[in-house]
Amino acid sequence: MSFDNLCKLLSEKYPENFASWVLGTEQTDVKVLKTELSIEPIRADYVTFLQLQGRILHLEFQTKLESTPPLPLRMLDYWVRLYRLYRLPITQVVVLLLPPSPETVIETAFVVENTRHEYRVICMWEENPEPFLNDVALLPLAPLAATTQPQALLQQVVGKVNQLEPTQRPEISAYTQILAGLKYNQDLIRQLFREGMMRESVIYQEILAEGEQRGEQRGRQEGREEGREEGRKTEGQLLILRLLTRRVGELPQEVRSRIETLSLEQLENLGEALLDFQAIADLQAWFNTLE
Repeated sequence: MSFDNLCKLLSEKYPENFASWVLGTEQTDVKVLKTELSIEPIRADYVTFLQLQGRILHLEFQTKLESTPPLPLRMLDYWVRLYRLYRLPITQVVVLLLPPSPETVIETAFVVENTRHEYRVICMWEENPEPFLNDVALLPLAPLAATTQPQALLQQVVGKVNQLEPTQRPEISAYTQILAGLKYNQDLIRQLFREGMMRESVIYQEILAEGEQRGEQRGRQEGREEGREEGRKTEGQLLILRLLTRRVGELPQEVRSRIETLSLEQLENLGEALLDFQAIADLQAWFNTLE
């Protein structure tokens, strides 16, 4: 899964949060449009269409400005097709995840002779991180926000992830680590999140407690060590499965079963390697290195 497509996934999972952020006012009645745009096919992998009250919000996420056709023309094309279909006002917002090269001009309009079409551009590196840190839906974007102390910001993000409910934490952590990879060193990401997720997980704590109870018959210290090891391994499996699903898609049962046989050390190695995976073939190749 690409960085842009991950943002699309988030905006469609939390449409009210994303609409409220980009429009600057609270939006409570938002519907995701699964729109097939007419005429010639148009690539909409990284685009989200949201229907508000009397308006369409077109969100597009980009890591790079360069595209074919150019962004201004593509935005005009979307506008025409959406307006033809819905006959509603359309707000178009492009969210740039990374700054372009210094000499690049960020265009916000298509202009040819008498034709002028404008759209809005949000530059993530200029955005205040606070709204992202305080909204679980936007939290994965927080590492890309403005800061003069990048590592301190990433540590804040990890702290916020650790405060989430157990049902939300693994998934949001996976999203956040993937997007943080656009800006931060992978070793730093793995170090901070591994420490946080493995130690703060409620699942881990429950398994640790069970291990301690079983260990009462064999000695409290032995039980604690067994529970700690089992807790880390089980939580590691859950996190790895979620990360892999987001990176390469749904995993076959035989792949899931094989991951469950990995040792804790192998799980940690896979957690580092999967950040470079693009397809399930990369995972199969990694498995081959174990043989």
